[in-house]
Amino acid sequence: MERTYLIKPHLRRDYPFVSYGRGVYLYDVAGKRYLDGCSGAVTANIGHGVEEIIHVMNEQAKKVAFVYRSQFTSEPAEKLADKLSQLAPGGEYGTFLVNSGSEATETAMKIAIQYWQEKGKMGKNKILSRWLSYHGITIGALSMSGHPTRRARFVPLLEDFPSICAPYCYRCPYHSTYPSCQLQCARELEQAIERIGAEHIAAFIAEPIIGAAGAAITPPDGYYEKIRDICNKYDILLIVDEVMTGLGRTGKMFAIEHWNVQPDLITLGKGLGAGYTPIAATLASKQVLEPIFEGSGVIMSGHTLSANPLSAATALAVLSYVETHRLPEKAAETGRYLFTQLTSFKKRFPWIGDIRGKGLLIGIEFAVPNAKGMLPSPLSFTELVVTKAQHLGLLVYPAAAGNGRDGAAIIIAPPLTITKEEVDELITLLKQTFLQLERELPIGGDDDDE
Repeated sequence: MERTYLIKPHLRRDYPFVSYGRGVYLYDVAGKRYLDGCSGAVTANIGHGVEEIIHVMNEQAKKVAFVYRSQFTSEPAEKLADKLSQLAPGGEYGTFLVNSGSEATETAMKIAIQYWQEKGKMGKNKILSRWLSYHGITIGALSMSGHPTRRARFVPLLEDFPSICAPYCYRCPYHSTYPSCQLQCARELEQAIERIGAEHIAAFIAEPIIGAAGAAITPPDGYYEKIRDICNKYDILLIVDEVMTGLGRTGKMFAIEHWNVQPDLITLGKGLGAGYTPIAATLASKQVLEPIFEGSGVIMSGHTLSANPLSAATALAVLSYVETHRLPEKAAETGRYLFTQLTSFKKRFPWIGDIRGKGLLIGIEFAVPNAKGMLPSPLSFTELVVTKAQHLGLLVYPAAAGNGRDGAAIIIAPPLTITKEEVDELITLLKQTFLQLERELPIGGDDDDE
């Protein structure tokens, strides 16, 4: 290993050097091509090397790249906030621009708590969340995250916000089946509120479709409608974390639109800058902002680079590209085709336990063949899949599953611009990955490679 001063995710691992990207492909300095089957970290939603975006970045950089948000506003930031309010599901939203999804969810947490303070209810300062969830790596965001392996090292510093089970139909924590379960996973929120006391709870936060902590766990119909009703009943705000799912990824501009629910706060990241710039956002409804506007007039949050003109202009160009090319509709159509192709793998590879998701956010959970058991963490099966796929020229995203410690899964989430022919290539490379793993590991299967 060559000496390096760059701290990477795995300190003892060698990484290929990337050279450039075009469309759904990345190329390393040796000329090897990789099909980006997960948009990096479910981020590069419009693909790599889009000239329209690069042009806007260059033009804005010529004008001004940075101003401090307490000294100036800028046309790109104002236009971006206006556009997000137009796109958001129902009602008017104000936008607080930040730099990452973790910052966006922490800002949502702070706004929710401040909202109740401005209304004179100082005791409402807890945020409820679910196990098998991930809302970011900073201490506040991690406190809201029910991701056991990411919490483990920092538990003494974290709040105990995760309170209820995920809507995990494949491994229902209640050993029930939808719809006879009567959405017990949603009704558990009411039980948690009654145990803790609504007078202590500011908000409930949830990813519409669970990402890194659950490999695209997708709630059944009626789930978020029930959650919204419970939040209304107990006077609790609903925060929807769309950092991974937002802006077309699931086949709608916002994933929560699949359930026809209006949140009080929304967080965005990843696809907002589509990998071209670090940017994220917290959207707060008019009703949430009103008491703050009438009260202190100041939201107690912010970062040095918040709302910088260069990132705002870039994000605005990304949104324009998404709308012009009708990428949410394309993601829905292409996602149906990809899902069908992936589903055909279940018969061939009996250690594929579940395939789930919406649009171009699809999770594959692996399980003990014919038993539905969780693959034990020492097997490191997810890492084996990711590494083998990358060796063959396919990038897939690792995800937790099972109980968050044991279990194995990946996410397939290519750029929304992927073509049918490129999907077919992705499927071929993924099948080659699975075939190689099957030959090398005692995980079951048959002898038919067709």
